[in-house]
Amino acid sequence: MEKPTDDIISAVYRVIQERKTNPTDSSYTASLMAKGIDKILKKLGEEATEVVIAGKGGKREEIVYETADLIFHNLVLLGFYDIDPEEVFNELRRRFGISGIEEKASRKDK
Repeated sequence: MEKPTDDIISAVYRVIQERKTNPTDSSYTASLMAKGIDKILKKLGEEATEVVIAGKGGKREEIVYETADLIFHNLVLLGFYDIDPEEVFNELRRRFGISGIEEKASRKDK
């Protein structure tokens, strides 16, 4: 049975694309988009670091909160480049069931 949250990634991505297309002064997402890729990447790096710190601290609620921030900022990056999250899901599907060592070795040929 599907939960209402099963499609939250797609819903958030749609809002990000909407804010990119129709920016408003009150939109954090629109402000990130307007500041460009360097600002988006800086925020993504900050959020990744915060996930690492939360992981080290081991507090479940902090890990969840910071991971949500990281996922959101990843979606902003994808939105900046008009990459639908489904492309990432397809890549994960492609890798599913393949040894991580084997998959990584296959990329050396590319």
